[in-house]
Amino acid sequence: MNIVSYNVNGLRSALSKGLLDWVREAQPDVLCVQEIKAGREALDVSGFTELGYHAYLHPAEKPGYSGVATFAKQLPTHVETGCGTPLYDTEGRVLRLDFDDFSVLNVYMPSGTSGPERQAFKVEWLHFFRRYVHQLRVEGRHLVVGGDFNCCQTAIDLHNPKANQNSPGYTPEERQWFKDLLADGFTDSFRHHHGDATGHYSWWSYRAGSRKRNVGWRLDHLLVDKTLEPRIKDAGLLPDVVYSDHCPAYLTF
Repeated sequence: MNIVSYNVNGLRSALSKGLLDWVREAQPDVLCVQEIKAGREALDVSGFTELGYHAYLHPAEKPGYSGVATFAKQLPTHVETGCGTPLYDTEGRVLRLDFDDFSVLNVYMPSGTSGPERQAFKVEWLHFFRRYVHQLRVEGRHLVVGGDFNCCQTAIDLHNPKANQNSPGYTPEERQWFKDLLADGFTDSFRHHHGDATGHYSWWSYRAGSRKRNVGWRLDHLLVDKTLEPRIKDAGLLPDVVYSDHCPAYLTF
């Protein structure tokens, strides 16, 4: 089974650039996309259904903002839209698909880059999300958590860590949160497969030719419940897939 997470920075935009051509070729079994940016009119996902996918969307109430969608070849046993907290569900942050022996949790974390108020909102969300995931695991769910976390774990996950010690996405509090989340019983599938390899990023600014120069951040992650770790066959990033300012992260069981 191949699971892919991809922040498409606007699903309509990515589709207009040929996203479906890549999906047709790559054939992921589960595709989690973030920042779908649904407008007032419903997103057209018929291209995915024609390729054999079951489509599930959780857009934000605000048009052109946030939102997640998951496309799965296998019919899930259950779909949970949102996390049951209106403060976050109005922003379309979480979508869960349950399969026979594990669940795929698609998440789009707040970025915190628009100012101190949103960074404070992000930190509150991070602590809420850790509790939320803990409760799902207490209920017996074996989770794959995929999405744009808008957080880097360590200095090797971004090009210029010294200059960004207190930047949203790499603040000391966010780094500690990520460390604690992994300690709760998750494996970073990318690091499991690639160790401490450097220079691997999933987001690049559109400014100053950042992508061409590989000046980026690894913000997109696929975390796996420790009970599922033995099933990891491959994991990585696909920087040559260019339908967004992000690139896909993938995991193969």
